[in-house]
Amino acid sequence: MQIRELSIPDSYEITPKQFGDDRGVFLEWYRFDKLEEVVGHSIDLKQANTSVSKRGSVRGIHFADIPPSQAKYVTAPHGAVLDFVIDIRVGSPTYGQWDSVLLDDVDRRAIYIAEGLGHCFVALTENATVSYLVTDTFNPGREHGINPLDPEIGLEFGIDLSEALLSPKDTEAPSLAEAAASGLLPSWEAARAYYETLNAKG
Repeated sequence: MQIRELSIPDSYEITPKQFGDDRGVFLEWYRFDKLEEVVGHSIDLKQANTSVSKRGSVRGIHFADIPPSQAKYVTAPHGAVLDFVIDIRVGSPTYGQWDSVLLDDVDRRAIYIAEGLGHCFVALTENATVSYLVTDTFNPGREHGINPLDPEIGLEFGIDLSEALLSPKDTEAPSLAEAAASGLLPSWEAARAYYETLNAKG
């Protein structure tokens, strides 16, 4: 597989090598050792999630308190989504910026998003299926959101916003500025310190 760091530090695009024949296709969609080489530590997976979404569905921007937060390894086994990583770490050189990866059942890419980063995706097809491995179990008291339509962030969904389907939880979430003012966001320093503790464990 090929692993490329995105423009947001601590996030990566993973492109697997696919082996096809008249029976179908085989690929390795996750390799802990290959990811460890670029991240600096092994990923301690605790939970696996799957969502199935109608075309135009937007999920996010979601993040969790750090430590321990929740790193994510995301792929789309069916259909296509545009997956976003948003830097919400106050003090980061790329704070407020984002990058995206097309996840689909053609190239079968994945994206790795480190702890403390924001995550969002939009479904580009009907029944778009997203599966993701995470490093901590769901903890509602530590989970937070930012409004995905925040113009300060300016996510480009690739669909007409009139087609977008969002949950009340996401549309009622604060803007990036509001989240920062309320002290909700992780800091760059706290994130880097936590990554160092993980690297020290190997």
